[in-house]
Amino acid sequence: MSTATNENSTGTTSTASDELPVHEVKLTDVAAGKVRSLLEQEGRTDLRLRVAVQPGGCSGLIYQLYFDERLLDGDAVRDYDGVEVVVDKMSVPYLSGASIDFEDTISKQGFTIDNPNAGGSCACGDSFH
Repeated sequence: MSTATNENSTGTTSTASDELPVHEVKLTDVAAGKVRSLLEQEGRTDLRLRVAVQPGGCSGLIYQLYFDERLLDGDAVRDYDGVEVVVDKMSVPYLSGASIDFEDTISKQGFTIDNPNAGGSCACGDSFH
């Protein structure tokens, strides 16, 4: 497991490795490859893929995927062959068992999330409940 640094409430930096909780979000090999490619394009090795659930969208909750250099209190981390995926404490139960993939077809290009916890989603698939 890789070692990460975390800034605590006193403003000092601590090293965390095995003490961080692990989430149950899966990242396919194709998605991990795409994340690696995007990080290489950015020229950054200090970024992680953060996956979060936020209020919004037509069905009540939306997914957020973005690169983040921070580790926050309560974050759960999982490493996929050098690609760290981080999920915040509030989002962990909503995303448990979810799988992130990347599609690159003539009709669709982008990351997709298959979430067994979603009771339903809107027609565009960007939000769920």
